[in-house]
Parts: sequence; structure tokens; C-alpha cells
Amino acid sequence: MPRPIKCRRVCGTPETDYFKPRGIPLSDLQEIGLTLDEFEAIRLADLEGLYQEDAAKKMDISRQTFGNIIATAHKKIADAIVNGKALKISGSQNPGEKKHDQDRQQVM
Repeated sequence: MPRPIKCRRVCGTPETDYFKPRGIPLSDLQEIGLTLDEFEAIRLADLEGLYQEDAAKKMDISRQTFGNIIATAHKKIADAIVNGKALKISGSQNPGEKKHDQDRQQVM
């Protein structure tokens, strides 16, 4: 039996939550879902340039968990870009989203 998923800190939601190749109707595309915790991992590691250990602390998770999340996110984004799929950023894999502080969300 797997361990329960720990709440993760996510700094808000993205302004744009859908990306698709230009010139192809949405109805003709496959869609890949990127969770908010995957989005946050990409933001912290790739945009802010944090090391995995520091980014994991910001998300309140272990470095190993962060590594797993970022690897999954990179694979999904690469699949969308290379294979011309739509990318949808949405809530967590679990339905329980809770507010944390004023500008952060905890994602189950």
C-alpha cells in the first residue's frame, strides 16, 4: 500500500493554463495534463533556478519527491512540444486544495 500524499506548497495558479500548437484545432489534439505541483516544480527549478533541495523546501516536500515531480513534468512538457499535443495546467491529482498563508496554496 503506497504512502499517503503529503500536502505541497504551491505559489498560486498560472495566469495561462492552456497551451497548444498554433494552427491545429483543439478537437484534433491530444491533451496532456500538468498538475499544479508539477507546474510549481518547473517554476522553482527552471525559471527561478533553484537547486532541487532548496525548491523541495519551498514546496515542503523531500528532495526525492521533488526530483520525481520535476522528472514527470519535464517528460510531459517534452511530449507536448515534440509530439504537438495540448498542455493543460490544472489542479492537483487529489481534489483537496487548501489555502496556505495569503499567497500560497497547499495541494494534496
